[in-house]
Amino acid sequence: GRAEGGKDGLQTVGILLVVCSSLKLMHFLGLIDLSTADSVEDDFELSTVCHRPESMDKLQEQTKFTKKELQVLYRGFKNECPSGVVNEENFKTIYSQFFPQGDSSMYAHFLFEAFDTNKNGSVSFEDFVFGLSIILRGTINDRLNWAFNLYDLNKDGCITKEEMLDIMKSIYDMMGKYTYPTMQDDAPREHVESFFQKMDRNKDGVVTIEEFIESCKKDENIMQSMQLFDNVI
Repeated sequence: GRAEGGKDGLQTVGILLVVCSSLKLMHFLGLIDLSTADSVEDDFELSTVCHRPESMDKLQEQTKFTKKELQVLYRGFKNECPSGVVNEENFKTIYSQFFPQGDSSMYAHFLFEAFDTNKNGSVSFEDFVFGLSIILRGTINDRLNWAFNLYDLNKDGCITKEEMLDIMKSIYDMMGKYTYPTMQDDAPREHVESFFQKMDRNKDGVVTIEEFIESCKKDENIMQSMQLFDNVI
């Protein structure tokens, strides 16, 4: 019925926000428009940053971006982050600007941890472009693996109801109570139950990466949302 459709819609929103989040960051950093790419110099030659990124050629080999795209990405990144790294507070500041109607701090925290693959408390340019490359240019499996890692808060290889509830609460908080005025306070928990009914195929109370990918691939809404931002840059 209508309520079930609402839950499915929110599940799609949850997956979609993984992709949308990267776009929020890119827009904040001024990275969407590549029209000035021809005038971009090799900013990697500059020595003003504290963190020295790897060479353009190496990053080009390791990502699905062209050298020109990497140059533009780096210029935007360096302009906003002169030190060459982004910390969690930077993420929270970015999201507070894009979601002023809600509290985005918890979602920004979860997203920061997903980008901070080295778990050193900062996101370097390499971390940033590796994540963007997967989200924007990766295969469906790549993207779903990245989304699963975001939801797997303690990184133990499975998603529990508690973890998914924390994620969904953070999404509701970020979107703001006025976004879903008819929703009850227990809506995140109802959504989690719907998620597990669909994803937890062996009913053991946790969702594994295999269950997650298989279920997402069978969900037309999720597949469409994962492809919305193909070829953004």
